[in-house]
Amino acid sequence: MTLYRFFEFVPAILAWSTLLIVVFASHYLPAAVAIFIILFDIYWLLKTIYLSLHLRYSFLRMRKYLKIDWRRRLEEEFSSVGTPTSGGASELKNWQDVYHLVILPMYKEPYGVVKESFDSLRRMNYPKDKFIVVLSAEERGGDEAKEVLKKIEEEFGRDFFKFMTTIHPAQIPGELQGKGSHETFAAKEAKKLIIDPAGIDYEKILVSVFDVDTQVPPNYFGRLTYAYLTAEHPQRSSYQPVPLFHNNIYEAPVLARVVAMSATFWHMMQQARPERLRTFSSHSMPFKALVEVGFWQKDIVSEDSRIFWQCYLHYDGDWRVVPLFYPVSMDANVAPTFWGTMANIYRQQRRWGWGIENIPYILHGFARNKAIPFGRKLFWSFHEVEGFHSWATNSLIIFALGWLPIFLGGEIFNETILSFSLPKITRTIMTLSMVGIASSAILGLILLPPKPDWFKRRHYFLYLFQWLLIPVSLIVFGAFPALESQTRLMLGGRFRLDYWFTPKYRRKPESIRENI
Repeated sequence: MTLYRFFEFVPAILAWSTLLIVVFASHYLPAAVAIFIILFDIYWLLKTIYLSLHLRYSFLRMRKYLKIDWRRRLEEEFSSVGTPTSGGASELKNWQDVYHLVILPMYKEPYGVVKESFDSLRRMNYPKDKFIVVLSAEERGGDEAKEVLKKIEEEFGRDFFKFMTTIHPAQIPGELQGKGSHETFAAKEAKKLIIDPAGIDYEKILVSVFDVDTQVPPNYFGRLTYAYLTAEHPQRSSYQPVPLFHNNIYEAPVLARVVAMSATFWHMMQQARPERLRTFSSHSMPFKALVEVGFWQKDIVSEDSRIFWQCYLHYDGDWRVVPLFYPVSMDANVAPTFWGTMANIYRQQRRWGWGIENIPYILHGFARNKAIPFGRKLFWSFHEVEGFHSWATNSLIIFALGWLPIFLGGEIFNETILSFSLPKITRTIMTLSMVGIASSAILGLILLPPKPDWFKRRHYFLYLFQWLLIPVSLIVFGAFPALESQTRLMLGGRFRLDYWFTPKYRRKPESIRENI
């Protein structure tokens, strides 16, 4: 067994060992497990409070940044001529020297979804002559995808400095048919056909990869450019917005709304913890760095987080993520039927859980890289392993396995004060934790996009009480897909996940209220 293959076993072994120990110890050591459950619930309560504070900090900062005219700020602070740095690279001082390469890969998304994203680009409060926009389809998308490319090019092709469409060929040897290989193909085509012929300095280009349903606020690229120009290490940083999964939130059934809003809240929390922040969907990075690391890897599923680790290892730890505290809007997962939506949510969460494939890549890379300080290796190794372990186990321990000492502990344990007190203590702790969840539910109402005409006062209460489903959501669409992904990684071979494209679907307005 290779070292890399050994590291693929680690997450699943840790997760399953934890769960099995809780189960068996509930029978043989019920008192110890009961004490552990109480302490674990207290830990979860404290963590909930801690993360809730980060959530509110990010929300307040995001709301503040949304009120700023970022283009005006750029004009006031960055309108001078560039000067060279000590290293000989160009230190940009004029914001108009910055070009934006925007890549939007698509599969079979309908024209209406793609058009809404381009409408948002057209509304940008930013010079469009600084944009190179690439809309790329998969060959497997067939004539339907080609027709969308044609219609978008006809409608929006003259709005930017350069606009191009590409079609990613199917079944290229060594490639996984997924977003990573698709993005790499599109970026290389843009480099070959636009950037290099125009002689644009790579250091002057920021590349942003958006899911094709991503809609940006008018001041988004002003905010991105300002963050880039004020970053301490602009050429050694990625730039991460907050994904708000609410383009079609009113079309989503209740569980889909809970999952979508939970994902939004998680990413908002992470913005307030930049020391642990990694890239996710819709991130941006310097084009020069992208070229130097060899673009996105073409044989993996989790390319949006993997690119962070590619850069981190390539530059010997000299890489970080700058939080933008600024939103982009994306679709909640919605299918034509309720059960279709549930199945798609599970598949999407499993794909996100397949980010576990980064663990062996990180650990193996750390073992081979001698330039990264040991303390940083230890920090990232612990937090990445612990994060995925918590994803797979915490909700099961809290909401499902916490009662096992009572059911499996036997008559002797059930006659103890600890057995009698366990349900009361855990119920009290969970009630206190729900206070934090309730406040997050109120925040969720504030973040909702403009309400449709049919949205009445009673719907506010429905959107608040939907958070009572959070235990179901955390287990069914959290722990289960995460645990499956980790198990698949351990088993390897045919059990490895391929890339799954999340279908984009929009309901007819008259059918939306049926899912309230």
